[in-house]
Amino acid sequence: MPVQKRILLRTLNLDGDRQADLSVHGGRDKAVYAYPSEHYAFWKRELPGVDLPWGSFGENLTTEGLLEANVHLGDRFKIGTAEVAVTQPRLPCFKLNLKFQRDDMAKRLLASRRTGFYFRVLREGEIGAGDEIVSVHRDENLVSIADAMKIYLGDPESAELRKRALQVKYLSDSWREELSAQV
Repeated sequence: MPVQKRILLRTLNLDGDRQADLSVHGGRDKAVYAYPSEHYAFWKRELPGVDLPWGSFGENLTTEGLLEANVHLGDRFKIGTAEVAVTQPRLPCFKLNLKFQRDDMAKRLLASRRTGFYFRVLREGEIGAGDEIVSVHRDENLVSIADAMKIYLGDPESAELRKRALQVKYLSDSWREELSAQV
């Protein structure tokens, strides 16, 4: 549900947003989930008749101009008075199926590669609807969220991407562990 007032972005989540199962949701590396507003047009075509207000995919932030192809693991952004870093793509779970009342929704989101991504909060601060998300650092390893999905989905040409991803300072611990096991 969209929030119109300013709220605190904290290390583990946004004020008023509690994750039920921290073993798979939230935590330091997945404190904030961002989903591009541009994807809503695609889903409106894919899911005719389904009401899709902002936040429909469970995102904390519905963004504009931050797409999986141009956002990189480790990129840092300023939002309001907070600073965040990109840690990993979202990997949808069965709860998305429940929300949409479809057995295939998580699979469809993953297949579309319109997954969005997670932020780690580097500096707590206050944010609000309409705040500009300003790039403050582009990670030098240049592994986009789209590239990270290639690695995850087993693209045979992703070995070099995997090596670069492992160099990203703010790569989530779970992805670092998974990618290290693949080397």
